Amino acid sequence: MMNNLNSLLIEGNLVRDPELSFTTKGTAVCKFTVACNRYFKQDQETQKEVSFFDVTTWARLAEACGEYLKKGRGVRVVGRLSQDRWTDTDGKPHSRVTIVAEHVEFKPQPRNKNGEDGKEEEKPEVPAEEADGAAEQEMAEASSF
Repeated sequence: MMNNLNSLLIEGNLVRDPELSFTTKGTAVCKFTVACNRYFKQDQETQKEVSFFDVTTWARLAEACGEYLKKGRGVRVVGRLSQDRWTDTDGKPHSRVTIVAEHVEFKPQPRNKNGEDGKEEEKPEVPAEEADGAAEQEMAEASSF
């Protein structure tokens, strides 16, 4: 059996500081939201559309994101879509789509209020193989975070 294609790439900025937590088995989980701007022409005027995407990272990648990312920081995220489905106490079905990141590239820090570049940090590279191993077995447990 072959997997269908489920891959995406987004670039944008964090809208708030990331939330780093740990599963009961000790696997790191980091969640953050990325805002992506899209500009287009309509009736000779430039329009702006902003989309917000929830991103989840696992294991060493989650730890790096929790340490280095802050609100406003630009990122490029490569990952896959994941859909959660549940029924509330009234029996109404719900669905939510999030991005499970397999790779996160940290963009240079935005300038501070004095116009100086932000502190440059190393860009940690965490291979997807290391991040995915523990993540798959603990996905269901971590969905309660």
